[in-house]
Amino acid sequence: MPSTTLLKCLAEPANRALLGGILRGIEKEGLRADAAGRLALTPHPQGLGAALTHPYITTDYSESLLELITPPCHRIDTLLHWLDDLHRETYRQLGDEYLWGNSMPCVLPAELEIPIAQYGRSNRGTMKSIYRAGLGHRYGRVMQTVAGIHYNFSLPEAFWALLQQAEGDHGQLQDFISRRYFDLIRNFRRHYWLLVYLFGATPVVDESFLTGRPHQLERLTQDTYYLPHATALRMGDLGYQSRAQEALHVCYNNSQSYAGSLVAAIQVPYPAYEKTGVKDAAGNYQQLNTGLLQIENEFYSAIRPKRTAKSGETALSALCLRGVEYIEVRCIDIDPFAPTGVSAEQIHFLDAFLLHCLLSPSPETSQQESREILFNQQQVVSQGRAPGLKLLFNGEEHTFTDSAHQLLNRIQPLAELLDHSTEGAKVSASWRQQQEKIDQPDKTPSARVLREVIHNGSFKDWALKCAQQQREEFLKQGSSNHNPKYFAALAEESLQQQQAEELADNSVPFADYLAQYYAQYPACCQGARRC
Repeated sequence: MPSTTLLKCLAEPANRALLGGILRGIEKEGLRADAAGRLALTPHPQGLGAALTHPYITTDYSESLLELITPPCHRIDTLLHWLDDLHRETYRQLGDEYLWGNSMPCVLPAELEIPIAQYGRSNRGTMKSIYRAGLGHRYGRVMQTVAGIHYNFSLPEAFWALLQQAEGDHGQLQDFISRRYFDLIRNFRRHYWLLVYLFGATPVVDESFLTGRPHQLERLTQDTYYLPHATALRMGDLGYQSRAQEALHVCYNNSQSYAGSLVAAIQVPYPAYEKTGVKDAAGNYQQLNTGLLQIENEFYSAIRPKRTAKSGETALSALCLRGVEYIEVRCIDIDPFAPTGVSAEQIHFLDAFLLHCLLSPSPETSQQESREILFNQQQVVSQGRAPGLKLLFNGEEHTFTDSAHQLLNRIQPLAELLDHSTEGAKVSASWRQQQEKIDQPDKTPSARVLREVIHNGSFKDWALKCAQQQREEFLKQGSSNHNPKYFAALAEESLQQQQAEELADNSVPFADYLAQYYAQYPACCQGARRC
């Protein structure tokens, strides 16, 4: 719980505007699907430009997996307007295809028919495609079709300066900022089971997602499987989880130990991946390396510390050299009941939740606590709405309901603080909506999805119906905030940028480019302190 003194300081009229300087960004993934609800196997639409160089519209793992990226915005309504415009522009270029509005995928083809994203012939583009080929070899292509919402969050420098003064810290401001962001991250990991419950919207999957995969799901309808009390199967064993990575203990106690943990996982060979090899018998790349991780982005985490990287710079090098700039929340399912996949209500609560994580005491995390964090996540993912569910804290069992109410009570003062500082009374209103979900599980998105699937006969039929309705809404005229000519110019410019990058790379062999890229990592380990 934040100190009363600190809350009073932030609530003073002279300081209230500081929280109005919060910067937010959204990265929203979504599969392209055909009119029958099957994965679209067509190339990335030419009208959307080059996925390598477009600033707002790209692809993730698959050529069929779009990613819409907003610029950082201070206002939530501006952020959602951007996301709305990106959806409208995407639909203008999709022809007769749909943007799948759920985190769990549409009907999938055979695994090797899922197309890996292509980024052209430049060294950077080649590296991105090989990285994705490696993910396919390591975890299977099916797992990579799962989509989600990534929420980027940062506080203004003036806020950090005030907080540093209030805490009596006299060091470099950026060092203070990085340390306190890691405090936030540790508390987030302790508490994000609550977000999984409140916003999880993946209790069901289409049967094609399970082909050849062991699972413990139950059949709901002829082509749909589920768990009765699940909240977010995307965050469980069937989603972005890795058995190989379970042995990887990433330390979140400071930036150097975090970077050192990941660099070691990149540099130390992993037997199963050594067996695959970097290249096949014909000399074609199958993966970037044989480490447990090819690059740091391969580590599947619910939250990441981030720093904008320069061209050719690794994400960890940027983080170590210039400190944490913002954090990326990665555990949010697409909201199928919100046309853009995320609502203002969610964002309001996420802001209060993240402020609570930042301003509350955050002791270093032990390995025992890390095991409890994983246990609580798994419990809420698979049984979150089950009556009498128990969680573990400090070796003791506590009921989910009591734990959730206690955590929400600690968040309430931060919601009230944001009410006065940024968005009127909307944050506390969102907080009250989350309170209701604890006592009434039927109000959670996962429960609502389950009802809709049962009513419509299958996950595919319901999700396709939603996609059809959203397509009609986005193609209506008169609601866009950006002229289509603006996006057409961006698309054309991105194609020219990709072409220029490919021409510039003619003299640099890819093997040399890759070696130069990996040579940056040892610097990240300097001064690393293990957990």
